Amino acid sequence: MRIYECAGYDAMSRQAASLIAAQVLLKPEGVLGLATGSTPIGLYRQLVAWHRQGVVRFAGIRTVNLDEYLGLPPTHQQSYRYFMQQHLFDHIDIKAENTHVLNGLAPDPQAECAAFDRLIRDLGGVDLQLLGMGHNGHIAFNEPGDNFGLGTHVVTLSERTIDANQRFFDRREQVPRHALSMGIKSIMGARRILVVVSGADKAEAVYQAVAGRVTDQVPASILQLHPDVTLVGDTAALSKLKKEGVPLCG
Repeated sequence: MRIYECAGYDAMSRQAASLIAAQVLLKPEGVLGLATGSTPIGLYRQLVAWHRQGVVRFAGIRTVNLDEYLGLPPTHQQSYRYFMQQHLFDHIDIKAENTHVLNGLAPDPQAECAAFDRLIRDLGGVDLQLLGMGHNGHIAFNEPGDNFGLGTHVVTLSERTIDANQRFFDRREQVPRHALSMGIKSIMGARRILVVVSGADKAEAVYQAVAGRVTDQVPASILQLHPDVTLVGDTAALSKLKKEGVPLCG
């Protein structure tokens, strides 16, 4: 695992965006796995800026998103389809039919999950998967204790994840309790993985994921077993790794 330290959030966002842009330039018709949440917003902003400057184009790129809240329509302001349109898709030249987000209103959620895994296989697999990391080490909506062998599946969100997502809703009661999420098996199938982390509140989770033992109690720890992972974080998020002497790049 390569770990890059950046001075702050903006530097982290630019570094991560440069890795995604390089992947797009390397394989203009490749498959990107994308993530939502507050951490990737800066890197999406940077990709949009580079697109407007003519540096990178997305016309041939296909995308799959990690997850979606169960029960939210794509037009809901807190749905992940809405997030992706607002922060990236509406501002670049990607074809709408090439963007794939799980359907939170699917009448049969289990069938929707199975179809999503088939879609990923039909696309030839994910070339570069972007991930954030939760305070409890979750990736996508794979919570502590979830089976590492799961593909895309229906997830019951932990109370801590609900608490973390409460800031996006008017009231805690509005936060969905379930989601559709790519599983660890799906994520580990990507050829390359890029993890972005920011803030001192993530330092313990990052340390456990990178330097702790591989355990389903810290879902991100499974990334230690993937052959091509890059983690880009700001100094605050990497503070415990530095304190414990874990080698960093940059």
